[in-house]
Amino acid sequence: MQTTTVIYIVLALLLSLSIAFFQYFYKVKKKHKINILLFVLKTLSLFLLILLLINPTIKKTENQNTKPVLAVLVDNSKSIPFFKETSNIEAFLQGIKDDKALNDKFDINEFTFGSKLNHLDTLSYTDNETNVSEAISAVNQLYVDKIAPIIVLTDGNQTIGNDYEFLNADQKVYPIVFGDTIQYKDLKISQLNVNKYSYIKNKFPVEVLLNYEGEETITSRFSIIKKGKTIFTKKIQFSPSDNSKTITTNLTSTKEGLQYYSASIREVEGEKNTKNNYKNFSVEVIDEQTKVLILYSVLHPDIGVLKKAIESNKQRSVDHYHINNKKFNINDYQLVILYNPNNYFNKILSKIKSENSNYFLVSGVQTDWNFINKQQLGFSKKAIKQTENYGAIFNSSFLTFLQKDIGFNQFSPLKNTYGEVVISKEHQTLLFQSINGLETKEPLLATFEENNQKSGVLFGEGLWKWRAASFLNSNSFQDFDEFIGNLVQYLASNKKRNRLEVNSESLYPANSTINLSAFYTDKNYQFDARASLEITITNKETKKVTIIPFSLFNNSYQAEIEGLVSGDYSYKVAVKGQNINKYGKFKITDYQIEEQFTNADSDKLLKLAHKTGGKLYFKDQVAQLKKDLLTNKTFYTTQKSIVKEQNLIDWKWILFIVISLFTIEWFVRKYYGKI
Repeated sequence: MQTTTVIYIVLALLLSLSIAFFQYFYKVKKKHKINILLFVLKTLSLFLLILLLINPTIKKTENQNTKPVLAVLVDNSKSIPFFKETSNIEAFLQGIKDDKALNDKFDINEFTFGSKLNHLDTLSYTDNETNVSEAISAVNQLYVDKIAPIIVLTDGNQTIGNDYEFLNADQKVYPIVFGDTIQYKDLKISQLNVNKYSYIKNKFPVEVLLNYEGEETITSRFSIIKKGKTIFTKKIQFSPSDNSKTITTNLTSTKEGLQYYSASIREVEGEKNTKNNYKNFSVEVIDEQTKVLILYSVLHPDIGVLKKAIESNKQRSVDHYHINNKKFNINDYQLVILYNPNNYFNKILSKIKSENSNYFLVSGVQTDWNFINKQQLGFSKKAIKQTENYGAIFNSSFLTFLQKDIGFNQFSPLKNTYGEVVISKEHQTLLFQSINGLETKEPLLATFEENNQKSGVLFGEGLWKWRAASFLNSNSFQDFDEFIGNLVQYLASNKKRNRLEVNSESLYPANSTINLSAFYTDKNYQFDARASLEITITNKETKKVTIIPFSLFNNSYQAEIEGLVSGDYSYKVAVKGQNINKYGKFKITDYQIEEQFTNADSDKLLKLAHKTGGKLYFKDQVAQLKKDLLTNKTFYTTQKSIVKEQNLIDWKWILFIVISLFTIEWFVRKYYGKI
């Protein structure tokens, strides 16, 4: 008790004595014996009342013993029942939980892990993924200030996360190996790379990485199958030293829509796990045939160059006509190229403006600028009869579409009439003009986009020289043709931005969690967080319908879907209260990633044990594990002193006594007529 508190108690007693003495003895003429009783009652009641307000405390020192923690992590993934180890794990776990000596020495805490760590409630073995590294790291962080050795009951096969054999853990880790440790022959498809999209009648590349584990030289066959028909096959030989192969082939997309394929490597004799010999993939084939019309007033080599460059992509075709030819209908084309236009183009330009058709104007020495300037196209030129050569300067800040610099400043200058270019509407400049090596701020090639109409203008003729120069630089026409292709692809596209976009894959592994995200905007194309979105999923075979709402997360809507069986599904994402929907489809395969392993990975678990100062055990070594844990002197109980402040009085009882004393005093005074 503090000195200050003792002084307060003494002062309280003196104050109580003084008040009681003043009331019953000071200047009292007739002093009765009863006054002594009243004096005592008053003194005690006042002293206890003041003592209640002081509330004195005393400090008490207690010794607290803290046992080390034994963290038991149990693999709850599907690979455990695949190896038929569920009963062995549960027996091993029960043996640890029921051991009295272990419970006396440790506080035993049990966890399960798959993709995430959880407290052990029940073992279901339903997790589709295994993250050993994250489980150990989480427990290590949880007991960062304690002695807490970690026991991990697992087959050691990790499917996601950082490699646990390089994990830095402060606690000692004791892996217990469950599963077959015998090394079997195994062929597997480790990785398959393919583009998500392809154009119809185009070839698309497929790259497959194959791996072999075994001690013998074997021969197998790799195949790609579509709708039961083999479309690619190759014989492959593996050996212990040559155990990895990369297969690359090009497949032809012949049909529009989402196309499914199956890649497989034929199993060999003695192979235990054949589920990793197969992998499905899909490609969405797009039929976007672009038709381009070139109208010209005079023949020029540029027309042939434009046709060749555009048609280098098989999805594009070009028709070219003299402006006086009446056989064409511009409504049949996605893009019209106007080459050296003059007043004969009046009807065509009027129709282009009235129907908001996309066009690309190439001007040259034969262009009638007086006519063009009257059309109010958003650009004009104060041209004179003198001609000029205009070099090209690439604008790296061009944002309309992705275009690399193919050496434009090294190309021959384009020829055009001399004059100042004036642009009166919003535009993007891809190439600036240079005259005799002097860069200007006037555009050589610019693009426009207004009222759902796209257009472009090139202020110069002589593109045939650019294609020839590009070939001399790279021994290929590819760079120039891609440049023209990018320009045509942008100008010919009428695709409008959708207010609702959904991000999904076309294939998902069986029993995996499907995460879909959606982006919804208002009419100004700003993200709208006020909407309510839901997805309706239909199994195409069983017709079972599942409806799941989206949750708002940052600047997108998220939906998490679980429990869907293998099969083909279609979905509709709808915005409630709006007539805005997005449709799609996906497929859930039979592929189980947790069933792709042939044996337990004891090598990695051994490295983990050595790195953390622990020890590796097998499933039949529970007795040895218990003995080592009990005899390990680094796992000891810690003791620390805790100083606690404890109330000297119980306020409830003191209050009761004070009230009782005041009550007795009042009745005594009443009885003797002192009130």
